Amino acid sequence: MNPKFILLIEEVIKNNISDLHLGSNEPPYIRNKTGGIVPVAQYGVINDEEIHEIAESLIGRPFEENTIDVSFEHQGTRFRVNISHTISGMTIALRTIPSQIPEPAEITLPNSLLDITNGSKGIILVTGPTGSGKSTTMATMLEYINRTSRRHIITLEDPVEFVYKNKLSLIHQRELGKHFDNFASGIRSILREDPDVVVVGEMRDLATIEAAITLAETGHIVLSTLHTNDTVQTVDRIIQSFPSTMQNQIRMQLGLTMRAIVSQILLPKADGTGRVVAREIMFNNDSIRNLIIRGDTQHLYSTIEISKQDNMILMDESLQRLVENGTISESVAKYSMRDPSRLQMFKKK
Repeated sequence: MNPKFILLIEEVIKNNISDLHLGSNEPPYIRNKTGGIVPVAQYGVINDEEIHEIAESLIGRPFEENTIDVSFEHQGTRFRVNISHTISGMTIALRTIPSQIPEPAEITLPNSLLDITNGSKGIILVTGPTGSGKSTTMATMLEYINRTSRRHIITLEDPVEFVYKNKLSLIHQRELGKHFDNFASGIRSILREDPDVVVVGEMRDLATIEAAITLAETGHIVLSTLHTNDTVQTVDRIIQSFPSTMQNQIRMQLGLTMRAIVSQILLPKADGTGRVVAREIMFNNDSIRNLIIRGDTQHLYSTIEISKQDNMILMDESLQRLVENGTISESVAKYSMRDPSRLQMFKKK
């Protein structure tokens, strides 16, 4: 393996860096603790020959696709890797996977989201942009199930990130391309394997969404992720993935199977020491269910806001609380708020 790459990886591990970016004829870049991308100039430029050598060592063969996701391990630390072609040449993005699954308190995961995993069926979705900690949140929830109940858990991942050890539960992990061909067929195949909990790495297309909803209807807990910006947009995205002739049926199915949707973002802390998570949480109840089934999703925001007794919270309120306790700056909060005037209203009180 390329010596420069090994030195870079060891530097990433030593300094607890979350992301490393390599590109043809560019210096390496890392994501610093406040979330910014900065060059690592002391390693020089990665030339075409070097990046092709690195890519081949990561996948064990020449890179011939347009893009590929794989996993990589060095000195006990695992990485999620994406290799792609761009107009400037090849790029490699590596995301560090923590060696230990965080405790719920470490990522401020509320008990209400842990309790929802105790059900016997339904869909739990963790959503947000790339790099918002979705995989970590889902892993913490899954490890809670593993520690507290005797269930059969099957994961379908692209690639496998966190590696679990059986505790009270039995866990079998599978990787796209190695153990199944696509998420939809992977979901259908595991129905014959007596699962209680199924993790679907990402609900990325109509066939996967349809298979996951069917799985939840047939008495399974399904955990998955989506790249959406908030809980309400998630509902709309799922429904609008289907042809118009099927949308009424999907509204009914989703309204009956959805347990919770969590939307989250990572924001730089005001003191510059790292990043903190902000979450919007929507649990299913009679009001939420009826709005989804009727197609009145525009009213979901107000329903979440008045459902604090059911442990729901809008992103704006989550951000406001982080400003109030000094964790993030007002300017950072405003950038991510649906209604920035909320902060001004709070000041006047």
